[in-house]
Amino acid sequence: MSDRMRRRSSMRTAVVWQVLRDALERRVAAEGRSVLDVLDTGGGTGNFAVPIARLGHRVTVVDPSPDALAALERRAAEAGVTDLVAARQGDVQSLFDVVDRGAADAVLCHGVLELVDEPDDALGTVAAALRDGGTLSLLAANRTGAVLARALAGHFAEAAEALADPTALPRRFTVDELTALLAKVGLRPGAVHAVRVFADLVPGVLVDDPASFDALLDLEKAAAELPEYRSLATQVHLLAAK
Repeated sequence: MSDRMRRRSSMRTAVVWQVLRDALERRVAAEGRSVLDVLDTGGGTGNFAVPIARLGHRVTVVDPSPDALAALERRAAEAGVTDLVAARQGDVQSLFDVVDRGAADAVLCHGVLELVDEPDDALGTVAAALRDGGTLSLLAANRTGAVLARALAGHFAEAAEALADPTALPRRFTVDELTALLAKVGLRPGAVHAVRVFADLVPGVLVDDPASFDALLDLEKAAAELPEYRSLATQVHLLAAK
């Protein structure tokens, strides 16, 4: 991966990773076990799975793409965590064909709800993979952020249509909608963070420039904690407990 791509990946995942790492530490303390069982649904090439394995946890990645899973295995080998990372081909609909119910201390559901026809059914399946007391990390596309992005790109008619009719942007969600979905499947919603508030709005050269990268990342982390900036974010991240 080039330095440019590595910086962009870091900018996209930094806030979520910090929240997730802290949540795993709290789960370790609550369980009294140093090794957790983590399930990453739609985990692709291992952007989160490999760093989690580096912390010493067992991670199972379920993804429909054989190419992504092959890249995951190479990445795990390069990181020296092959024994902690398992790749399983499948999707949320067939999740329990490849993993057991109620076997995960933590489940990642990142960018999954945007790809399914019935988000509540998918989230219910994901919730069923958790042990009692387990933690869900949910990352989803933000509807208001999508409207803003279209307006800034000059697609004013699309933005106006989405303002008038929320269904014009399918598989985009508000925090209230995600919170309601979590409660519907029996999970207790917790912390909410805004993700990519500024990084997708500023010129790409500022993301790629090492001189401005740290300042922009600090700004992202600060905004992530402030509820008033959620509406600007490309994505929202929620933690929930079973």
